[in-house]
Amino acid sequence: MNWLATTFKYLSTPLFEISGNQISLISILLAGAVFFLTTTLAKMSERFVNRVLADKDIDVGVQGSIVRITRYIVLFIGILITLDTVGISLSSLAALGAVLMVGVGFGLQNITQNFISGIIILFERPVKIGDLVTVKGISGKIIEIGARSTLIHTRDDVAIIVPNSQFISEQVVNQSFTGERMRVTVDVGVAYGSDTQKVKDLLLEIANGMNGVLTNPTPKVFFDNFGDSSLDFTVALWIDDIWDYREVLSNVRFSIDQSFRDNKITIPFPQRDLHILRDLHESN
Repeated sequence: MNWLATTFKYLSTPLFEISGNQISLISILLAGAVFFLTTTLAKMSERFVNRVLADKDIDVGVQGSIVRITRYIVLFIGILITLDTVGISLSSLAALGAVLMVGVGFGLQNITQNFISGIIILFERPVKIGDLVTVKGISGKIIEIGARSTLIHTRDDVAIIVPNSQFISEQVVNQSFTGERMRVTVDVGVAYGSDTQKVKDLLLEIANGMNGVLTNPTPKVFFDNFGDSSLDFTVALWIDDIWDYREVLSNVRFSIDQSFRDNKITIPFPQRDLHILRDLHESN
């Protein structure tokens, strides 16, 4: 049993000291075990909360925020327990925090900024999982909000990692903020002399009969302007599939083109009349 005593002696031998607390190899191993257990419990709590909320009538983005916040709380408590295991108290953390602030000032500004921004996003929820957003020219659906960055999935099946700070400091367009419905418009011009009432009726017929277009609110047709070469109309319609709105608009345009051809309504192209004035001088 001497080797056990010798091994324990070496493991319990202080290696260094932090704020009067002697840190040995055994305390480090114990802290590592506690931290590993904490991360495991954090993942388990995340899955548990996710299963509990799955049967509830709660928005997917709200569920994601609750799940992620739960994981952060468990991790935070686990880190405090881990530090207490090695003898580091809250008063000692104050001194450690001062050292970390120096590190932040020299090279961790972006990481800290993105982490704090991630916390703000989870609590204030300007964006959430499932939202269709545009930030700094990047458009796509949010599929994950992490501690440092947010993962956006574009319509071209490309995953883009965006720092969380951009959602706080930059202008963000959130098309899903008020729900999954969105109003879109299609502009079309017809030749002068066309029957405008007939044009309106055809456009409404197309919009009301198109798959993906909502009948409540009802589509509307606006006579916008007397253009240079055409009478300008706008079809305003509501859709409930923001992700595939381009396909709906494309189908509407195809139907307008075919309907106008069938009803002899011309979609004009820009025209210009050129008048040439010539002075004819007769030579004597």
